[in-house]
Amino acid sequence: MEKITQNSIGLVLIDEKFGICRLKANEKLPEWVISSSIFSITRTREELSVICPVNVIPENIECEINWNCFKVKGPLDFDQIGILSKISNTLYENEISIFVMSTYDTDYIFVKQKNCKAAFYALETAGMKIEK
Repeated sequence: MEKITQNSIGLVLIDEKFGICRLKANEKLPEWVISSSIFSITRTREELSVICPVNVIPENIECEINWNCFKVKGPLDFDQIGILSKISNTLYENEISIFVMSTYDTDYIFVKQKNCKAAFYALETAGMKIEK
């Protein structure tokens, strides 16, 4: 596996719009999300959060919609440091808010659709290679 460094970060801009949803902590796991190509479900004592494509979200769900997603090309080793920091600092410096989802292999950085072009430019300017 090739080691990714802060100087060789590759990203893929996923061609879907996402929503970040908040459900009550004691709700059943939502069946409507399971057929999605990409999704994440997290339960805490306070809430049940769902990240998924907007086209599967029912109307009655509390949700922030129209997020774009940059996937870090991985897989990333657990001992690698600075990858997410480099991305988040770049977007911070450009006043772009993010939401992050991590998996075993990689990280996903969500930005609001209205900020996607600015994020794309900022990340490319910082030396990251982005595939569409």
